[in-house]
Amino acid sequence: MQNNIEAILKKNPLIPVATIDNLSQVDSFYSHLTSHGIHCIEITLRTPVSWEAIRLFKERYGKDFAVGVGTIVSPEDIERCKELNVDFMVSPGLGDAMIDVFNSSGIPFLPGVSTPSEVIQGLNRGWTFFKFFPADLFGGIKALKTYGAIFSQAKFCPTGGINGENANDFLQLNNVLSVGGSWLLSD
Repeated sequence: MQNNIEAILKKNPLIPVATIDNLSQVDSFYSHLTSHGIHCIEITLRTPVSWEAIRLFKERYGKDFAVGVGTIVSPEDIERCKELNVDFMVSPGLGDAMIDVFNSSGIPFLPGVSTPSEVIQGLNRGWTFFKFFPADLFGGIKALKTYGAIFSQAKFCPTGGINGENANDFLQLNNVLSVGGSWLLSD
């Protein structure tokens, strides 16, 4: 079960990836993104205030904004996301202990892959939507074109090295529904 991640990806072709160091960034990121017509954010679990920032963003803006959590690396992270009722979850990779918890969470999720073996493992689990990460280190557009020929059912949201100059090139690929990156928070 993919928990309807496809709807989120189709609705949000640009997914800002935020690392929040200070809770004041919650309001400034919201204002910046909405002024650019973006109503989605992936807040990474990379700082001591990440969970509080997610809670605050969801509480203040969750009615008209898709609030996701990135850098999910454990079943405990998934359980915490359930407690906060986030809109989606993104993992840079996948450990065996996370599989059942993702599937039963009821929250749309995007498991991270970079190699053909990881794509095959995900497809064998019945998943068809993946985060391709880090895109810049694993072949970028060339790799995704190859994956499109080999894995026709797989769709991707690449992150890692995506920016304002190459995002549209990625989005032109048939197997890419959205792209993610931090550049969306700085322009």
